[in-house]
Amino acid sequence: MDLRTKLSERIHIKDILVTLHQVQENTLLREELYRLIFDKEDTISYQALWMCTHFREAEIAWLSGKQNELIDAALVCSHTGKRRLILSLIYQQPASDPPRVDFLDFCMEHMMSREEPPAIQALCIKLCYELTRNIPELQQELRLLLEMLEPDMVSPAQAPH
Repeated sequence: MDLRTKLSERIHIKDILVTLHQVQENTLLREELYRLIFDKEDTISYQALWMCTHFREAEIAWLSGKQNELIDAALVCSHTGKRRLILSLIYQQPASDPPRVDFLDFCMEHMMSREEPPAIQALCIKLCYELTRNIPELQQELRLLLEMLEPDMVSPAQAPH
C-alpha cells in the first residue's frame, strides 16, 4: 500500500478504518503513518494526523513513546488545523510527569490568545489542567489565568456549564 499517495487524495472515514486495521497488524505501516505527520506537504501531514486521531488505545499507547516529538511539533506548527490535531493526539496520551515546562507555557499562552481558534484554546485549557493536575501551585496559577479570561474571549466551547 502506498500510504503517501492515499493521503494525498481525499479520504473518508471508511478509508481511515481500513487503514487503521492494517496499521494495527503492521508496525512498519504504523511507523510510516507516523513519519507522514511530519511530511512537508500540508495535505499529507494533515490527513496523516487526522488518521492518527482515530487510533485505538493500543496505538495511542505506542504513540505515547513519541510524545516529546509531538510536543516539539506543536510548539513550532504554524498551521492551525495541524496544530489542533497534534494537540488532540497529545491530549489522548497520559500527561508527562513532571510536565515539560515549555509545553505548559505554550498551552497557557495559547489558551489566552485571541488569535487562536476556540478548539485550540479549549484543548490548551484541557492540556493545562492535565499537566498541572498533581502540582497544587500550578493548579492555582491555572485557576487565576482562567479567571482573567475576559467574557468576550470565552467561546461557547469554553464556557462553564
